[in-house]
Amino acid sequence: MGIFKVTSRFGLLLGFIALTCTAVSAGIYMLTKDKIDEAMAEQQKALLLQVIPQDYFNNNLLESVETPEQDKLKGIQKLYFAIKDHVPTAYAYETTAPDGYSGNIRLLVGITPKGEVLGVRVIEHHETPGLGDKIELRISNWILSFTNQVIVPESLKDWAVKKDGGKFDQFSGATITPRAIVNQVKRSALVMLENEALLNEMAKKYAQ
Repeated sequence: MGIFKVTSRFGLLLGFIALTCTAVSAGIYMLTKDKIDEAMAEQQKALLLQVIPQDYFNNNLLESVETPEQDKLKGIQKLYFAIKDHVPTAYAYETTAPDGYSGNIRLLVGITPKGEVLGVRVIEHHETPGLGDKIELRISNWILSFTNQVIVPESLKDWAVKKDGGKFDQFSGATITPRAIVNQVKRSALVMLENEALLNEMAKKYAQ
């Protein structure tokens, strides 16, 4: 009986400690949540500005976001609308190259309604360090080769790595990675250009 009482007391004590720790953790989370959310928003805004320059919009890019239905904008996973003086001037979107050397490569692309690519950034990948990771801007300037390139029917043959007859450089010993990115930027950009009417309709709510 005495052992049972001691065990019960320890159980209650541990339960009280666990409850206190949970309450403290919840309190800290509530106190820091707004700051964390604000920091994440600033990071996302900074990333968006790398693919759509500030002079293209005067709306709030972070608030002008859609998650398109895949049967309408296949391969476009998240879409931001750049609006200037009530007119859509550019789009930023997330898309994924499924055929990287080590799996999926998530991309952020900025493009105008006329097909000019304003910028491309890699936001997640698992490529080989020292080879495929040259797609990161902190390691090489290769990703900047997309900036201001125009994709139109007449230029599609150029949208490939040089090994495949295009104009984009590949990496020595790592052709698969740049090929995957070039091909996905081309595929996704064509989806955007082929759905101009739909995009204009979607942009109306942000162009008020």
